[in-house]
Amino acid sequence: MKKIALILGSLLFSVTLFSQNLKFGHISSDLLLSAMPEYDSAQVKIDDLREQYDLEIERIQVEINKKIDEFTKAEKTMSELIKEAKASEIQEMQVRLQNFAQTAQQDLQQKSMTFIQPVMEKARTAIEEVAKEQGLLYVFDMSQGNPIYASDKSVDLLPLVKANLGLQ
Repeated sequence: MKKIALILGSLLFSVTLFSQNLKFGHISSDLLLSAMPEYDSAQVKIDDLREQYDLEIERIQVEINKKIDEFTKAEKTMSELIKEAKASEIQEMQVRLQNFAQTAQQDLQQKSMTFIQPVMEKARTAIEEVAKEQGLLYVFDMSQGNPIYASDKSVDLLPLVKANLGLQ
């Protein structure tokens, strides 16, 4: 009986001691990324590409509008065969515009990941390094949700990770 009590007592003591050493950290990855110059550079590339696609979509739309105006003005003097050909041409242009817009959106998403992924990887590596230095078991990303409670015992890694990356 004494052995069981002794074992339980030492187990309880070690669990209590262990739980006092548990350390948690938190960071807002959104704030970290926005502080990184590489992120700004990637955003500029993405915005430039988006602008190129928007300009091309606008150019094609202007072309379609011009064709529609020409068709509307000359419709009364056209034969049925020419009307059908012109209407079909306008419809094909609209389908091409829609296809281009969808392809452009997909390409923009893919390029965004290509540009942003290395920056996110650099941030993640820095977070891991700082978390290991601080002896943390878990790091919670505050930008991924809205925690109800964050203890003052939870280590805010943002200033430490910024320092690790040479940002301030």
